[in-house]
Amino acid sequence: MLKSGVSKDHETISNECVKMVRTKIGPVAAFKTVIVIKRLPKTRSGKILRGTIRKIADNVEFKVPPTIDDPAILSEIKEDLIKHKILNNG
Repeated sequence: MLKSGVSKDHETISNECVKMVRTKIGPVAAFKTVIVIKRLPKTRSGKILRGTIRKIADNVEFKVPPTIDDPAILSEIKEDLIKHKILNNG
């Protein structure tokens, strides 16, 4: 997540993320694809719904958690994954 007031283009962010993972984990890390999303789905207490994001990315059926702050974010993430051709439309 970028700090408030910081602006970088998506390509720079992607390249920095891949480089950081390969530096910290090693060249064996197969991390290649990064997409930048506008918002993360969080519970009302502020916890990021990583499991739900993982299910969306894996194209696995999921239930919208009752504690989610804004359910529209899940659709935004799915649309971004389709737009970047990580998920098929459907």
